[in-house]
Order: sequence, then C-alpha cells, then structure tokens
Amino acid sequence: MAEQVYTNYRLQLPDQEFVGTVTVKDGFIADIQPGVVHQGQDGQGRYLMPGLVELHTDNFEQRLSPRPKVRWPIDLAVVYHDRDLAAAGVTTVCDAIAVGDITPDSLRMTQFDPMIQAIHQAQQAGRLVVNHRLHLRCELGYDQVHKVTAAYADDPLLSIISLMDHTPGQRQFAQVDKYKEYYQGKHGISAEEMDNFIRDRITAQQQHAEENRNQLVALARDHQIYLASHDDATVDHVQQAVQEGAQIAEFPTTLEAAKEAHLHNLQILMGAPNLILGGSHSGNVSAMELIEHGLVDVISSDYVPQSLLQAMFMISQTQAKPLYEAARLFTLNPATAIGLESDRGSLEIGKRADFITVHHDGVAPRLISVTCQGRRVA
Repeated sequence: MAEQVYTNYRLQLPDQEFVGTVTVKDGFIADIQPGVVHQGQDGQGRYLMPGLVELHTDNFEQRLSPRPKVRWPIDLAVVYHDRDLAAAGVTTVCDAIAVGDITPDSLRMTQFDPMIQAIHQAQQAGRLVVNHRLHLRCELGYDQVHKVTAAYADDPLLSIISLMDHTPGQRQFAQVDKYKEYYQGKHGISAEEMDNFIRDRITAQQQHAEENRNQLVALARDHQIYLASHDDATVDHVQQAVQEGAQIAEFPTTLEAAKEAHLHNLQILMGAPNLILGGSHSGNVSAMELIEHGLVDVISSDYVPQSLLQAMFMISQTQAKPLYEAARLFTLNPATAIGLESDRGSLEIGKRADFITVHHDGVAPRLISVTCQGRRVA
C-alpha cells in the first residue's frame, strides 16, 4: 500500500491537540508531526481523530427487523448494519447479540445463531468495512441462556458477555409503570395481559437467574472473556459484580451505583442517546449527571449509531473539556476496556490507521471521512 499523508488537520492525540501531519504506511500510522507539509491530503483545519470503538449497539437487530414482524434478509441486514456504523465513524464494534428475552416470540429467542454466523461469513467474505467483534447479552431469566452462550465461548470474535435482568420491579425497570409503558408500546401487550406478563417474568427470574448467573460468570472467567454487569441500581448489585470479576458496568441506573462502580475501578459505560435526549427513557439517572461527577469511562451508541459524534462534541462543549479529552470516552477508553489499546483507540505511531475526519460548524459535527486500517471506507 502506497504511503498516505494527511496534513493541516487538528490532530486529536491522547493528551493534546495540534495542527499537524499524519503519515500512514501499510495500514498503520508511520509518523505524526506538528506542522503542515506541501504534499498529501489537505484537511483545511478540520479535525482528525481516532476511529470510534463501540462496545454495545443493538443496530444489527434494527436492520434485521426494521418493523414489527418484518424480517429482512440477514445477509443484507448485516451489511446495512456495517455501513451504518462506518457512516457514524465507528471502526471497531462489538455487535450486541441478545441471547434470550422476556417475550417468547421475540427475535432474540431464535436469531442469535443466524446473526453470529452472518457476521462471521460477511467478515470472512470481505463484505464488511469495519472490524466486528461479539458482545453476547445474556438474559438471566431465559432457561437456556448458559447452554447457548457456552456454545460460543471459544469463538475468536467473542469479547464481552453481559449479564442482563430485565425483570420488572428492579434494575432498569425499578419503576413498574415505566416497564408497563415500555413493553406495552414495544410489544403491543394489552393492559389486561400485562399483569400476567409481569408475573411470568418474575417467576422465570426466580427459577433460572441465579443458576444462570453463576454458570455465566464461571464461563467468562474460564475462557478469559470480559464480563459486564448491566443496569446496576444498588451498592449490592455492584459489589456482586465486583466479586464475580466484572470489568465493565453497563448503564448503572443510579448515582449511588455509579459511585460504587467507580470506587472499584469498573469501566462505567453509558449511552449517547441518554446524553442527547437529556435523560433516560426508563426514568433512571442521566448520563450527563454521571459525567459531571466524573463517573463515566465509555460512551456507547446503544440504539442510535449516529449519536456518538454529537455526544462527543456535546460533552466537550458543556463540560468545557478539550475535544481530545472527551474523545477518549469513545476511542481509547472502550479499546482499553476490552484489551485492544495496544493497536487502536488513539493516534499513535505503530497503531492501526483507524481514524475519522470531522468538520464542525458550531451546530452539528459532520463526518467527512472514515479510514479503517489505512483504507477509506466512508
């Protein structure tokens, strides 16, 4: 691959910004220097920063089922998903694949294997332009969740297992009225059916959650897979996760839980949609409140890939942080959380040439280009 030169960009390095020049050779960063040269691509003073690293996105599910009861061809859905991520500036993604759900007819009860195989096949065939890995979201009340997850324990793409419990009355849905509002709206469950639905969910949790949790924790430990807690609401929730060896705390729902997670050095992950919308749709703690307390390490797009870049600039502006500092929540920190910091997540000589260029007019940041391992993909 010929040498590539990118000059006159505002480079966002791990701990500083300067107008300078990046040289790429064979897909890796060969040199970084301050100043402008008279060759290569002229950035006209735009931003150049690391490609975004995404640890938790449900976007593949949305492409597979763009409307209720619609099933898009999976080999097309995975490519559309991949292009969505590239268009959002993501160069490395952990695709969140749910194993189990709280509704018997859910896509998540049957489509996990076809989705995983589609990612493998598309990546091997060269149809994907960003680097894909797996994040298995394990619903603890699903009786088969450990058996299913164990089948993928040696998958080379598997990076994260998260422990989910969406039983009403606790964690994300401590407010049962929010639970009813969410599931009646999402799944069309009638008000008359909701009481039975809630009772069945509580029964399933009581029968299966503890055993599944213990088995999944052992599986993650034995196979050296990163473990994430999910929707921790109390100090006890966090302390249990710490004892189990979790490294990541996804979406803590209270300030109390986030403080406890921070105390134990868990990597706290929050959602960019929460930031942009000003709060949680479930009535839980706002991401911005946690950022103001210094309690957020990683930002995920959750269900809106395009939210990432907007959230980065929002944090920089509202918190009066240098952009390179805000960017770490989207780049180096998530890469570090899953052990990838040696070759991506920051602009440093020797790392993969994964970076994005951005123009910001003061209203909305606009992605100009996306480069993944030295090749422009968007």
